[in-house]
Amino acid sequence: MKRHRRISAVGVLALAALVSGTGAGLAAATTPSAGAEATHAFDTAPATATAMATATANVPTPSFQGTLPAPTGPYAAGEDVIHLTDASRPDPWVPSSGPRQLAVTMVYPAAPGTGTPAPYMTLAEAAGHIQHAKIPASSGVTPQNLSSVTTHAFDGARPQRGKHPLVVLSPGFGDPRMVLTSLATDLASHGYVVALVGHTYEDSGETLANGQTPPCAICDDPNLDMDTVTASRALDVSFVIDQLTHGNTAWPRAHLIDKHEIGMAGHSIGGAAAATTMVADPRVRAGVNMDGTFSPAPVPGRIKRPFLMLGAAVYHSASGGDNWGQAWAAFGGYQKWLAVTGANHPSFTDVDLLEEEAGFPTPPLSPERGVVITREYVTAFFDQTLKGIHSPLLDGPSPNNPEVLFQP
Repeated sequence: MKRHRRISAVGVLALAALVSGTGAGLAAATTPSAGAEATHAFDTAPATATAMATATANVPTPSFQGTLPAPTGPYAAGEDVIHLTDASRPDPWVPSSGPRQLAVTMVYPAAPGTGTPAPYMTLAEAAGHIQHAKIPASSGVTPQNLSSVTTHAFDGARPQRGKHPLVVLSPGFGDPRMVLTSLATDLASHGYVVALVGHTYEDSGETLANGQTPPCAICDDPNLDMDTVTASRALDVSFVIDQLTHGNTAWPRAHLIDKHEIGMAGHSIGGAAAATTMVADPRVRAGVNMDGTFSPAPVPGRIKRPFLMLGAAVYHSASGGDNWGQAWAAFGGYQKWLAVTGANHPSFTDVDLLEEEAGFPTPPLSPERGVVITREYVTAFFDQTLKGIHSPLLDGPSPNNPEVLFQP
């Protein structure tokens, strides 16, 4: 199996989705997988149920109350969840399930004070994530309180007028789409329509139009080729773009989208998929890879459009052993490579912040800083490449963000 290892032995806590180290998974390494390279702090807990019961007797279970940071832009974040079916394509992982089905969260610029608070995920999605990530009951994380994390997104909010660039977001392998919610809401608050794509059967569960929430079908495949995963995600994303830019049958608010200004960002394998999608679909004008090994590595001359590589310095600095140097040399357009000191693999998602709120250990970079850095640099990149708004933040090191090192 081609391992997408993102976590060194000193990387600590939230491992990727239990199999190949590609996602972020809340408390994912409570029991490490064979492919894991780090151990969760809770791995030292008593191994047997009897010992665990003895150790936790008379210790009250904490109550988890998760809250994501509020968006920083002038607009509120509206939210709709849509369900799409690609009748031309059987599901690549479970063909017997029929045509490829996708759940997509649309986040858009909205008028403040309208709509109702949106849940973080469905109860079934929350239960699936808790089971997949092996989150212990002693953490106090339940399907009810995980699904109820405060998102600062609002169902049915009144949209802002005008047309806005579209940014597609793709999560890490094993992770549900919701772990990129704090980035999605912030982009929407700055004038972007965001399509947060759930890749069915590739994560802990996405609730589909029929109400079912199927678990990951490929996470335990020892022979899985991650190039196949990114190729499939490219097809998912191009289909979503088709549906959102051809009329408004897929999403009634599709008139908000400027179909000539489209970008894509992803975390881990989702970041690798951004490059694969750009090779296959010229409509995607700019891409962002957040801490993911490219799979496959870009070939010189194939991508001549803007690309941002934003990753943890421990994995993705110019002196590192990953294939980011090869990718950097292959890109032909406007490009930036930023390495964040103290970050771990999940620092670019909601996961570290939620783990901190649940009482788990956190990396040297505070989860709050991870969210701030991710939001600021991704938004600045899309402002410059999709809106034509120059951002001095991308010109070089900033005293306000000393953790961000410009490479190479």
